[in-house]
Amino acid sequence: MPFTKLDKASIIAIKDCMGAKKNESILIITDENKREIGYSLYENALQLGNKALFVEMKSMKNHGEEPPKVIADLMQNFDIVLCPTTKSLTHTNARRKASAKGARIATLPNITKEVMIRGLNADYKKISSLTLKLKRLMEKTKKVRVTSPGGTDITFSITGRTSLPSKGLFHKKGESGNLPTGEAFVAPLEGKTEGVFVVDGSMAGIGVIKNRPIKIKVKKGLATKITGGKEAKKLVGILSKFGKKGRNIAELGIGTNDKAKLSGSLLEDEKVLGTIHIALGDNKSMGGKVKVPIHLDGVIKKPTVYFDNKIIMKKGKLLV
Repeated sequence: MPFTKLDKASIIAIKDCMGAKKNESILIITDENKREIGYSLYENALQLGNKALFVEMKSMKNHGEEPPKVIADLMQNFDIVLCPTTKSLTHTNARRKASAKGARIATLPNITKEVMIRGLNADYKKISSLTLKLKRLMEKTKKVRVTSPGGTDITFSITGRTSLPSKGLFHKKGESGNLPTGEAFVAPLEGKTEGVFVVDGSMAGIGVIKNRPIKIKVKKGLATKITGGKEAKKLVGILSKFGKKGRNIAELGIGTNDKAKLSGSLLEDEKVLGTIHIALGDNKSMGGKVKVPIHLDGVIKKPTVYFDNKIIMKKGKLLV
């Protein structure tokens, strides 16, 4: 069989991003929609000399929904776990427990061939360096303010919270994140976020915003009012099953991948250099206190970001 661009991306994921050594065991978890990507990772893992297992499950309904128990148990018994699935396994107990056991895990939620090929042919050493720089700056910061031309003006308290770098290199036991990647993110203190944010890039579960942007009012750390067009109505519908916890302001993230483009796949969209994203729902996986089986990110274009009154990004241009 000819060597394809997808094969190249799979090899970068296994060798460079996961740092797989020969004879390390690799578990690939996929579903009926992402089979081609899952199988490419599996075949290339075998070619590289790894012990690999390919497992396919039925696609889930929501991001953050737990996989079947038999799969959750399997995850704890491999050195490396790669999850190209329709819905994200990042914010699940299954992933958290496997990470605690030392597995290195990359989730690839709603990955497409195009996103895999584009996002994984990036310079991950450069992405890692920028991401770690932002992480260090975040951890010295107490208050973050974000404004945008679209109407965003929101303030977060992040005092004492550990910032997490999704830098694309998961070489140590227990490390995890997305692929393709490139973001520094933090769970703001619950109950403290105030203001409004306007999602004009894309929204998890919805895709690229094509009609009216989604305007989300925030009081005491909760999304209290969601307005806009069809996309806003759809978001309200998705959140309706999860009560107050689903409306928790869970995450503030800054994209650091210069190869990523707004494509409608949140996996790629939230990594775009020059954007920030704010998530609703679960933040237990990132040092927060809210556990709920939903986590939805909204991407904001051309933001201006202040760390304790110091501008670190101006209209989408990073100044660090």
